[in-house]
Parts: sequence; C-alpha cells; structure tokens
Amino acid sequence: EIASCLVGSEMCIRDRYREKSVEQRKRMVFFMSKRRRRKRRKHMLMGFILFLTVTYGLLALGTWAVGNLLQKNRETEQGVLSETLNLQKLSSKAAVLTDLSTGKILAEKKGDERIYPASLTKIMTAVLAMEKLDNLDDTTVLDGDMFRELYAQGASMASFAPQDQVSYRDLLYGALLPLGAECCEALARVCDGSEEAFVKEMNQKAKKLGMKHTNFKNVTGLHDKDHYTTAEDLSLLLEYALKNQEFYEIFTAKSHSMAPTASHPEGFTVYSTMRQEMEQNGISEPGILGGKTGYTSEAGLCLGSLLSLGGKEYILITADAPGSHETEPSHILDAAEVCRQLSLIGS
Repeated sequence: EIASCLVGSEMCIRDRYREKSVEQRKRMVFFMSKRRRRKRRKHMLMGFILFLTVTYGLLALGTWAVGNLLQKNRETEQGVLSETLNLQKLSSKAAVLTDLSTGKILAEKKGDERIYPASLTKIMTAVLAMEKLDNLDDTTVLDGDMFRELYAQGASMASFAPQDQVSYRDLLYGALLPLGAECCEALARVCDGSEEAFVKEMNQKAKKLGMKHTNFKNVTGLHDKDHYTTAEDLSLLLEYALKNQEFYEIFTAKSHSMAPTASHPEGFTVYSTMRQEMEQNGISEPGILGGKTGYTSEAGLCLGSLLSLGGKEYILITADAPGSHETEPSHILDAAEVCRQLSLIGS
C-alpha cells in the first residue's frame, strides 16, 4: 500500500509538471509571437520612413537640378545680352539697362556717376504718395500759394489752377504724364503737410531701396546742386515702383481724362510727354511700353522707360542726353536704339 501511494504521488507530480511545462511553453510561444509581430511592425515602419526619406531626397534633388538648370539658362542668356548690348554708342552720357524680372543690370554706361534726375524725381514722389494714401479717389483743394512759387521757378504744370478740387488719382496722373509740378506739390502737402517733410521721407525711402548715391531736395526735380542721383539708383527706384500695379498702369498710360474742376468745368485730358514727343518726331517703337521724361539745362534730356521685347520686360534709364524740348528727342531715340539691339539679339 505504501509503495502504491508513492507511485501515485510520483505520477501526480509528473502530471502537474507536464501541465506546468505546457503552460510555460504556451506562454513562451505567445510572447515570442508578440515580439515577432512588434519587430515586423518596427521593420515596416523603418522601411516606410526610409522610403519617404529617399522619395523626399529624390524630389529635392530633382527640384534643385531643374532650378539650377533654369538659373544657368538665365545666366547664359543674360551673359549673351551683356556681351552683345552696347550702350556706349548712345548719345546719353549715362545709361543703365536692367532685366525687370531679375533686377540684374545687363548693360550700362557710367551708371554709377552722379547725375541730376530732373523730372525723374517724380517717380519717387508718385510711388511714395501711393503708399501713403489710403483712397486715391479722395480729393483735395489746391492752394494758391504753391502756384505762385512754381510759376516763378518755371516748373512744368499739368494745367490745374488754384482752388481746383482734384482727386489723388488725377494728381498722380498729372505728376507722371505731363510733368505736373503742382500735382507733386499737392501730393506732398496731402501726405505730410509740407514739401520739406515729404522730401525727408523720400530720402528715407531711397536708403531703404539701396539708393546709396541719391539725395532729394524737392518733389519736382527742379535743379538744385544737392539734388542728385545715379542711373543705377534710378533703375532701382523704377524697378521697385513698377511692382505697384497702380503705378504700372499710370506709367504705361498714353493719356488720362481728368474730372471736371472749377477751372475746367468739362474736364480735360493729359497726355504722356514721351508719347507726344514720339508722335511729333515720327518715332514708332512698339517695344517702348511707357516712360517718364525729364529735362533741365543742367540735367540734359532724361528718360526712365519700360521696354518689352521677346516676352521680357526691361528698365532703361538714360540721362544727360544732348538737346532740349525744342530739339530732336535724343533720349527717346536712345531708347529706340536699345529696343533695336534687343530685337536683333532675340532674332
């Protein structure tokens, strides 16, 4: 009996051991399976991350390669232009041609030498006023005192008269198309109360634009020995101004109808001085989109123009060309010559 009890106990122990071993094996299999699943998920995640990294890298490389190719093409094209263009033959003593889309100077002639800007000053006057005025359809009454001073200085006028009530928009057209000095003076007074205060802001704006060799003394461009700039600086200014859509529209306009005023009950029309001179002298050049002329005896004939040839736009600044308002427009003939050179390169 004792022996059979011992045998039974031993069998019972073995059965329990077997059961425990089976449970442990099942538990080990479960944990190992779980660990394998985790590893699989980890490997899949790492693979996905690697795929995204490679894909992003290839896209970045492709974008860089395309951008680099386009940049090289632009540099090659601009290099060809620079080698082919010749501004030395222009009658203007200073000239700068700039690619409007890139801001790169393509050709120049004494572009860094000091010049007097004459009425090209009004480019700064107009664009600064546009940025300061909230509503161009608002109006102001023109003071009589400013007319007496401008008449005494022999300034070019847009045909407004004292006490005319004029919109800011019409003042801007008057400043840029027919060289209206009274329009510039009125804009300065509306914006800052006086010409002196507005001129101070003009010089601050010039510094911000990188016009390192420019100093303004008035808003019209009437001669002052301390009122000076360079063709390069004026190119920077016009490039900046043309980014303003309102300025672009006025700068390229051929004419503009002014609203009725006390002195012009039926209104009147102003015309681009450049366009008028082109028509009067038989200059037909479709590549000249718009421009601003200027003249004083000290500054010579000046022109800031926007050219368009071959689907590209260019800024041309010319200054100190020989002649006057009574002679052939050598500054506009220079612009036509540059258009001719650009068209030959394009063909």
